[in-house]
Amino acid sequence: MALLFLRDIQLSFGSAPLLDKVSLQIEPNDRVCIVGRNGEGKSTLLKVIEGIIPPDDGTRIVQDGVHIAKLQQEVPHDTHGSVFHIIAQGLGDIAPLLDKFHKLSVKMEQDYSDEVLAHFTQVQQEIDAKNGWELNQKVDTVISKLGLPADVEFSTLSGGMKRRVLLAKALVQEPDILLLDEPTNHLDIPSIQWMENFLTSMRCALVFITHDRSFLQALANRIVELDRGKLSNWECDYHTYLERKAEWLEAEAKQNAEFDKKLAQEEAWIRQGIKARRTRNEGRVRALKQLREEHKARRSQQGKANLQTNIADTSGKQVIEIKELGFNYPNKPIVNGLSSVIMRGDKVGIIGENGCGKSTLINLLLGKLEPQEGSIKLGTNLKIAYFDQHRAQLNEELPVIESVLEESDHVEINGQRKHVMGYLGDFLFSPDRARQPVKALSGGERNRLLLARVFAKPSNLLILDEPTNDLDVETLELLEELLMNYQGTVLIVSHDREFLNNVCTSSLVFDAPGDVNEYVGGYDDWLRQRPRHYTEQNKTEKPEKKTEKKSETPTAPKSENKPPQKKKLSYKDQREYDALPQLLEDLEAQIETLNEEISQPDFYSQDQETIQGVLGKLQEKEAELEAAFERWEELEALIS
Repeated sequence: MALLFLRDIQLSFGSAPLLDKVSLQIEPNDRVCIVGRNGEGKSTLLKVIEGIIPPDDGTRIVQDGVHIAKLQQEVPHDTHGSVFHIIAQGLGDIAPLLDKFHKLSVKMEQDYSDEVLAHFTQVQQEIDAKNGWELNQKVDTVISKLGLPADVEFSTLSGGMKRRVLLAKALVQEPDILLLDEPTNHLDIPSIQWMENFLTSMRCALVFITHDRSFLQALANRIVELDRGKLSNWECDYHTYLERKAEWLEAEAKQNAEFDKKLAQEEAWIRQGIKARRTRNEGRVRALKQLREEHKARRSQQGKANLQTNIADTSGKQVIEIKELGFNYPNKPIVNGLSSVIMRGDKVGIIGENGCGKSTLINLLLGKLEPQEGSIKLGTNLKIAYFDQHRAQLNEELPVIESVLEESDHVEINGQRKHVMGYLGDFLFSPDRARQPVKALSGGERNRLLLARVFAKPSNLLILDEPTNDLDVETLELLEELLMNYQGTVLIVSHDREFLNNVCTSSLVFDAPGDVNEYVGGYDDWLRQRPRHYTEQNKTEKPEKKTEKKSETPTAPKSENKPPQKKKLSYKDQREYDALPQLLEDLEAQIETLNEEISQPDFYSQDQETIQGVLGKLQEKEAELEAAFERWEELEALIS
């Protein structure tokens, strides 16, 4: 039986309905992703499901006992209190008592007194009277499950940890349906992957909005598309949906063409005058009127954005040369010993966790910060355009039309002069929207406006800091295509794995604090190429935390009468085991040599046979290294 059912929901905020007689049902354990372009009404639909916005017409039916919780879209900046306090707020009226009990428990351990004890006892009694102990246990359980620091101040946490706390606040309510609106926004890749894995293991129904295609593909088992006020349901994963949607649009276009052809024929017939108005043709006249009404009611699909960059004169062949770069803050290493050459036409991704120093590296490359060690040399004839993830270039009070250019009402794009209103139309801003102030725009619209401002400037070096936040999938794909065809050089900071894979020809990755390395290709290519010790370091961090927790509970004592005995390897295995360290060292050296050869500026200017030969050899050596490591681990296990 469905947990929730929407039937013939009608909702309008203007002339065209945002939700036009839409119906939807949510089943237990559903993982539904709502997709659609910015401004179609996805967040509004989520609020109708939650019950915050009542529809103008239609029915919302929720099964008895079904509880709905929501992970809010924006992380609050003015929220204070301990992690325990924030999570307990999800329980409603009992929250202040539980928070007071938790604080007094800590105080009893640190500063015991009769007064504290009396207060503690009073709070205990009040919780007893309200049967609140089970709820307190829920908070403790969720904190433990998500690995959260209960007593840490919320405002001091990173963005990823704040998201985790807000998720805990929703989970403590034990929802049957969990709503998530852009849960991955402003999270780094490890935080996105953590949330991806955690939500996959949950047993409640999920209804979420996301523009992260990797996250969507991993999580959703059903796609619900909101397009021109109508809902369509696709029982499949995201990649299958894209294929079926393309076929559906093609069929729709064919059907509309046939309809328009018939309407044109009937319009031509009616113009014949008296002949068309004879009594025996009244039925045909009524049919024509019906065709006109259907054509009038038809909502055409919104046009695609027409993104263009304003290409400046060609830069020098060598764009940025980095030699033994070093820069660190007190007690925080950023980069040490980085050397790289970025050539004209390179598309370089900058990958790393939040707070690792990606923006600092960009400021070093832009010359806003001076290196403490080494040097950065910029090439000749550079025209730089910079996209700032914080959108500081936009004045909230100015109208949209005045935010693109400062001193002119015309944009010149690659030799063609265009009025700024027409230019904004290419970025899907209607004339009415273009006259509104920037502060009235949604997050996706602000990103499109900043892209319009950046692309209006002639450039041959684009530096884009988180350009994908809040953009709908269709605009994301257009931006990808634009950057892939861009004749200049691009530096991209992004946590969108699919975007990095599709655009980047190489990556600068913060593998560890102060340790920035260069790799060929995008995100998946980095995962394949990164040295094993980085992978092992990441794997061993989590088990160490688990063992600390396990040590708090008593374990059965080990028998001291029979100490474990090491197994002895056969003569053949022992010789193989002794030779493996040197083999591993040799293979790593060969891989390093091949990577250096591939990273040379003129490598891809060679013939395809030579290029493929080197890349194939690299893949072969990496496979040999992986097999050697696995064999070494097998032999280690035998003697340990």
